[in-house]
Amino acid sequence: MTDSPSAERTLCIIKPDAIAHQFMEAINESIEAVGLRIVERKELTLTLEQAQAFYAVHKERPFYESLCRFMTSGPICVQLLEGKDAVRAYRKLMGDTNPEKAADNTLRKRFGHSIEANAVHGSDSPENATQEIAFFFAP
Repeated sequence: MTDSPSAERTLCIIKPDAIAHQFMEAINESIEAVGLRIVERKELTLTLEQAQAFYAVHKERPFYESLCRFMTSGPICVQLLEGKDAVRAYRKLMGDTNPEKAADNTLRKRFGHSIEANAVHGSDSPENATQEIAFFFAP
């Protein structure tokens, strides 16, 4: 599965706002520049049911319905990333959820517009990465 015992996998979603603004190439260049490899890629448009299932962990939160509507508003790109400490490395590259608070040169600072339209999603732990990858990519 992985090229080395120290390699880890994580999920990347390039969100509808970033796709609409044609940021995918620049985002992927940044991903590869930090040493992560794009192993698989799919472009799709989520159905409302898929978005609700993927974000079910947030079902009780006030932003759940809005998030699901946003994530179905246009095409997304889901990617399987691999590399050393991939979850940590990608989360550092993404930056804070709020683009206004994100560090310079992070994906969300460069390409995000709001907390919801913040360009990218990434798994927050190796355990969640396994579940999120399985949601989009068959084993």
